[in-house]
Amino acid sequence: MRSTPYGSWPSQISAQQLVAQSLRLAEPRLAGDYLFWLETRPEEKGRNCIVRCKPGGAPEDVLQAPLSARSKVNEYGGGSFCVFQNTVFFVLADDQRIYRLDLAAKKPWLPVVITPEADFRFGDLHYDSKRHRLLAVCEDHSLEGQEPKARIVSIDSDGRDSFTLVEGSDFYSSPRVSPCGQFFSWLSWEHPAMPWASNSCFAANLNEQGVVCERIAVAGAAANQKAQAIFQPQWSADSELYLVSDADDWWRLYKVNNDGDSPPELQPVLSSPPPMAEFGMPHWVFGQQTWGFLDHDTIIASFTRNGFGHLCIANISEGTWQEINTPWTDFGAVCAANGAAAVLAGSYCEPTQLAYWHTNKDHSHGEWCRVTDTESGLDACTLSEPEAISFGPILELAHAFYYPPHNGTHCGPGDERPPLIVLAHGGPTSQTTTALNIKIQYWCSRGFAVVDVNYRGSTGYGRQYRQALDTKWGVSDVEDVCRAAQYLVDRNLADPQRLAIKGGSAGGYTVLAALTFTDTFKAGASLYGIGDLETLVLDTHKFESRYVDSLVGPYPEAKPLYRQRSPLYHVEQLNCPVIFFQGAEDKVVPPNQAQAMVAALDQKALPVAYVEFAGEGHGFRQAENIVCAIESELYFYSQIFGFEIQDKITPVNIKNF
Repeated sequence: MRSTPYGSWPSQISAQQLVAQSLRLAEPRLAGDYLFWLETRPEEKGRNCIVRCKPGGAPEDVLQAPLSARSKVNEYGGGSFCVFQNTVFFVLADDQRIYRLDLAAKKPWLPVVITPEADFRFGDLHYDSKRHRLLAVCEDHSLEGQEPKARIVSIDSDGRDSFTLVEGSDFYSSPRVSPCGQFFSWLSWEHPAMPWASNSCFAANLNEQGVVCERIAVAGAAANQKAQAIFQPQWSADSELYLVSDADDWWRLYKVNNDGDSPPELQPVLSSPPPMAEFGMPHWVFGQQTWGFLDHDTIIASFTRNGFGHLCIANISEGTWQEINTPWTDFGAVCAANGAAAVLAGSYCEPTQLAYWHTNKDHSHGEWCRVTDTESGLDACTLSEPEAISFGPILELAHAFYYPPHNGTHCGPGDERPPLIVLAHGGPTSQTTTALNIKIQYWCSRGFAVVDVNYRGSTGYGRQYRQALDTKWGVSDVEDVCRAAQYLVDRNLADPQRLAIKGGSAGGYTVLAALTFTDTFKAGASLYGIGDLETLVLDTHKFESRYVDSLVGPYPEAKPLYRQRSPLYHVEQLNCPVIFFQGAEDKVVPPNQAQAMVAALDQKALPVAYVEFAGEGHGFRQAENIVCAIESELYFYSQIFGFEIQDKITPVNIKNF
């Protein structure tokens, strides 16, 4: 081990390796003999490719370049494709129309459009095999000067006929038809609620033409039940409805009992569920799945507890569960059919990958097969292992993962403490996990300590913890990131003069608020962060347009509070350097947010840097931009904190430095 100043360690993790790690996998689907999924490929300018393979076989691209499958409903999309036998239906990113691919035809497979040219967006695709039609959430953007209108539509598989199934609510998701074709279910919610705060599940009868003829609210606000967040309703092979709800504070599995003579009731699937476990997640995008039916009496499900992911088998008739042994600590998506399952899984030393699991008849034994080749190429001994920590007063306890500086060949001088980067995740109703994050390892391998904070308001610790940020955004989250830094300083694990904070989107707001309203940090990096809460309300998309009502207060009644918590209006209190990264086409947090903060800091003659990426939206998808962002940030810290770096990096322009 060589003693080298922190921040200056030579690292085997290059910025280019971040691009390989930025290959994102999503939406696994089992259909016949094949497993399908989406790959987001930075080296192809963020194209979403539909891929398939037989378990144990070689993957093949279903969607040929440059075509990309992506829904933009609610801006975050999801549920952008579905499969029935040899036919794939998908939403084309460029025009948001639905296309059909016949995989039984000779290659190359050519897409056929089935929806007309219109200012519509489609998402959450689901196939009704009894009527040979698609069900989808449709977002109508054709009404100039008005909010987009949402509804659930039926679309003939040949595109010859379409009609509206359900409309009238502000938002819809999860249109699903029972295997017998007789029943239909969906979720809906209304402004100002977000789907992880309060929504409703409906079930209906369908006539022979597939039209909704009777409906009933089975769970949630519309069923006169207490406020709850319902997630992933799904029909069993026996056409019984199951779902996840946090009616009992934690997201748990339930069966809907509806005999028609009394109001519907939620019956827990597990008689003794794992304590403090979450079987659901916030409904940011369509198509999220944490569980599925292996057969008529068996469910495979993922859950999080204390920040770590687990996988289990649940026996429905007995109400019991048993954990499945795996090498992973984080699970992102679960799908199952006919005794087999596919999951997205990862750990701190293994990138998120798609794994296939096949069991014997009674599910007492299963075998894992890695489907995607997402090896990091890094030896586990060179990676920093996360430690779960908790801190703060007992009634305001918050959680985080601490990553010490580590690269296997270098250590810091005995009289020096490392610089610390505090990470604030987006959302803010999101969570950080233990899946391998090359961006974190990039910093640790150069001699930085990193603490990834699940501040109050994060998912994964129950409804009460998730709602602890209500009306306190910009207060509780800021307290928690500051306490995380101080916790490590007090234990001599971080240099108090080299504390940096970094975050994107809502995490970027936490960054700017912490830099403005406290003196804990000495530098910051804001990625498409929010400087003016009022602008966020007045200039954002429909899905999040009322989100801040719960986080801060109703607008415009609480307008003074918005200004009080907006860093832009208190920039005179900000007295440390900041670097900003921004997508030029960001519709969620428009560039003018960052530009206004940069101008204010420049006017104060504080060191400030601004990097804007053309062609990028809310988050960076293109390989060269991912590389540029991390290298520019490293250069920025090296200048501000005064250490030499081994990497050859193009300097970023730092004003007033």
